[in-house]
Amino acid sequence: MIRNHGLHALALALGLGIGLASISSPAQTVGYNVRTGDLWVDTRLGEIDDYGRRHRGPFLDEMAGYYGAPRPLLLELLDERGWAPADVYYACAIARALGIPCIDVVHEYDRHPGQGWGAVAKRMGIKPGSAAFHALKRGQVDTYGHWGETIVIDRPVRVDWSRPDAGHGHGGNGHGNKGKGNKGKGNSGNGKGGKGQGKSKGHGKP
Repeated sequence: MIRNHGLHALALALGLGIGLASISSPAQTVGYNVRTGDLWVDTRLGEIDDYGRRHRGPFLDEMAGYYGAPRPLLLELLDERGWAPADVYYACAIARALGIPCIDVVHEYDRHPGQGWGAVAKRMGIKPGSAAFHALKRGQVDTYGHWGETIVIDRPVRVDWSRPDAGHGHGGNGHGNKGKGNKGKGNSGNGKGGKGQGKSKGHGKP
């Protein structure tokens, strides 16, 4: 009887431990695994996620410099909320294509957690084949160029960031989101990893 009681208590303790671990650990999003409606874009997102994990500094430089995302927001998403680099990238890429702050896209994702980035993009007006979607693709080409890789839209290619010579481009080029004002909430264009001043007109809260 005592032995059975001890086993029961051990099982209960293990169960509670697992339950608490699942509650305390942040749920990592995996939006880049959700189809965007374009295989080429999906492939790039998988590679961007790999790049962000291997080369954190240049990844942050690119997101702050080229996409105009505030670094505190980037660090919050990656370190506190457990977002994957590809999720952070795609949120800010959507924002840049629409000329709005990245935090607005994050909020839109939070309103419908678990639906994936394809659904978020469509709700915000970015559908496969649209002008904004093509802008997303062009942004991916530019980003790869900043990281030292040349790719062409819709051309089949696989980039292996584990190569010794891969991912050593110059990072973000300092051109922030060319925001349209957005009631003073445009993304900051002063990327810390860049070479020039951003062109954003909005200098309000991110």
